[in-house]
Amino acid sequence: MKFLNKMAVSSVMAASMLVLSTSAFAAEEHKDKNAAVLAAAQSTEASMLEAKEALVKGGDGDKVLNALNDARQSVKEFRYEQTERLRQKLNTNLKNARDEALNNQNEKSLEEINKGLTVYAEMKKIYDAAH
Repeated sequence: MKFLNKMAVSSVMAASMLVLSTSAFAAEEHKDKNAAVLAAAQSTEASMLEAKEALVKGGDGDKVLNALNDARQSVKEFRYEQTERLRQKLNTNLKNARDEALNNQNEKSLEEINKGLTVYAEMKKIYDAAH
């Protein structure tokens, strides 16, 4: 009797695990990675241009910092193997621009953003050539 009870319990457990595993391993919705990378690239550029515009107009601190933070977040998604070193360099430029903006050094911050835009242009050129 114990043997039959153990068999019944193990059968129920196996069936429930089978049901759970099929939903857990179901094919996820196909994501176009190129579209995600392209969207991240566009978001990065837009945020950098927004920060640059704010600095040129007089340096609204919160707007500059928010735009630079957005750019730093979106550059993380702009991942393409051939541009990884440039992505790291761009991230450093954005970090330096943010630090300078925090220290009210708008000219230096603007200079770092311009360097970042140059690096971004290189990255985009390499990415576009491969796609």
